[in-house]
Amino acid sequence: MKITAAEITISAVKPEQYPEGDRPEFALAGRSNVGKSSFINKMVNRKNLARTSSKPGKTQTLNFYLINESFYFVDVPGYGFAKVSKQERQAWGKMMETYFTTREQLKAAVLVVDLRHPPTNDDCMMYEFLKHHAIPTIVVATKADKVPKGKWQKHQNIVRETLNMATEDELILFSAETGQGKDGAWSALQRMM
Repeated sequence: MKITAAEITISAVKPEQYPEGDRPEFALAGRSNVGKSSFINKMVNRKNLARTSSKPGKTQTLNFYLINESFYFVDVPGYGFAKVSKQERQAWGKMMETYFTTREQLKAAVLVVDLRHPPTNDDCMMYEFLKHHAIPTIVVATKADKVPKGKWQKHQNIVRETLNMATEDELILFSAETGQGKDGAWSALQRMM
């Protein structure tokens, strides 16, 4: 896909702040520091559209990125490592649950996991949540460049088995460094628009 425009339009915490209109939305979920921002930046060929941080838990709102004036990437707060209070985490959980369960424009979730390691319990819970609410899901396994090519299949199998992935859900190996998987990710997203 040729990207001609990409901008962050709003950081929202409640439904009345979500963008108006019926443009399709794709939510990016994953634990803190798994590479959601790097995924967005690579997909739209921009270095710093989505700010990456070495400190986990930077994203604390739903960040809506308008792409080509036609659809949104929605970066949701990462789960896992974030050094925030339990109350804050519960507030994020509520905010995310409201978005995932009520947003009609949501076409699919992109669950971002780290190919180098088996998905965490949090990843499994997130995947089960998405499946429970019948939200179409694409699993993107980042940092593929850090795993030798000969071991990709083994790592893919581990991701599929650990998440107990449905056969219809796509698993895409991705690298923000090399661009591996970018075309596959665009194809999967376009099929869901």
